[in-house]
Amino acid sequence: MASTAATKAKGKPQPLTDQEISQNYQRMQNELQGLAGKIGELDQESDEHSLVLTTLNEALADDPDRKCFRLIGGVLVERTVKDVVPTLRSNRDNISKLVANLTEQYKTKEEDFDSFKREYNIRPAARS
Repeated sequence: MASTAATKAKGKPQPLTDQEISQNYQRMQNELQGLAGKIGELDQESDEHSLVLTTLNEALADDPDRKCFRLIGGVLVERTVKDVVPTLRSNRDNISKLVANLTEQYKTKEEDFDSFKREYNIRPAARS
């Protein structure tokens, strides 16, 4: 029994069973779907920030001391436009960076997934 453990540690990795291949395939597919969902969600949030900034930039030019309200952690807070605009810009920029980072992760995982499918000759089943 100890000799088989030693051979596993020294030798090549054991080939995966059909069940393990299926589980890895499902896991990788779920990871890709999760990343794609998160990217879409953050993209939408970035678009919303841009829309609000477009509106507030007009107000900033006209009256920088105009009141506006911002939801922070479920609490509605009164601020001025000149206080809120820089924070919104920063948040939008951070979201954009995060989206770029997640997109890179998605591409890497997608390449891993494609190589896994090629390695185990996995093809999607034809649907009728």
